[in-house]
Amino acid sequence: MLSDLETITPVETVLDPTTDNGDHDRFAHYARKSDITESAVTGKPVVALCGKMWIPNRNPDKYQVCPTCKEIYQRKKDAENAG
Repeated sequence: MLSDLETITPVETVLDPTTDNGDHDRFAHYARKSDITESAVTGKPVVALCGKMWIPNRNPDKYQVCPTCKEIYQRKKDAENAG
């Protein structure tokens, strides 16, 4: 369900996740809250909707939301509301 998503933060299966190559570091990403919490405890990386894999360690409020994450989230939300 989409209600468990928050900014910085997989709802969609990503076949080829990207890694830190710099470009995605300029955005806040969407990921599951439970994945973010697990990462905080274990240090395990999370996968954002756009496929970025990282360990959350900064305040997402200081960054613009990733356009790809935002688009995927909106498509899923629209599909959920239509169904």
